[in-house]
Amino acid sequence: MKPGVYTRPAKPMRITVKSRPGFANVEIAQAPEIVTVDSATECHVTPPDVAARMVRYLGDVGDYLTLEPSAGTGNLSRALIESGHSRYELVQVERHTKLAGQLHRFGTVINRCFLEYAFEVRGKVQFPRVIMNPPFREVRKHIAAARDLMGAHGHSEAPTLVALVPITFQTDDMETLEHLPDDTFATAKVLTKIVRIRCDPYPEKFGRKRWALETSPIARSGLSAVDLGGPSSDQIAA
Repeated sequence: MKPGVYTRPAKPMRITVKSRPGFANVEIAQAPEIVTVDSATECHVTPPDVAARMVRYLGDVGDYLTLEPSAGTGNLSRALIESGHSRYELVQVERHTKLAGQLHRFGTVINRCFLEYAFEVRGKVQFPRVIMNPPFREVRKHIAAARDLMGAHGHSEAPTLVALVPITFQTDDMETLEHLPDDTFATAKVLTKIVRIRCDPYPEKFGRKRWALETSPIARSGLSAVDLGGPSSDQIAA
């Protein structure tokens, strides 16, 4: 259409724009850091519902110094905190640097190999409670090392260890609490169960040996018995 048909063809065409200085700030969501775990680690993360049941098997909430030897992605640690456990009573050991960096919100973090840590602190610390999902290939070494660190720590009841282990793991003083579904760790292709081991809180008083399970390979022959370079020592759990 030609401008000449309008009464004022040369009139500028304008529209009124209202000033809006008070726009709300847009919050930019922080994307969680993605931790890449090498396939060689055979990472087998504890499902949250399984972790919650393992925490209940430990016993009532209290001022119990608790050890998580293979903290991994933190599912067991998270379940402990959600149950009411104090983050100041939780010690988490995790070798994987990036995974360890995300565990501080749950409690104390020790970024190193658990077998090496256990060798160095044996006889210097006591944990009345241990909750763990150890590397499947090295389950006996890890459980034996964890038991070497257990003690009453001022409590009257027996120190308690709850672990998620392959179904083939057996020891005389072990209590099998439940067998997990076959697809709990589908990628690992390992059948698993939850077990509980209670230890004598004061074995030295009566001259009894503390553990029925074989002596820790670390205590028996030092670090020479531990293969820190093999793929199994890098396995990550939670």
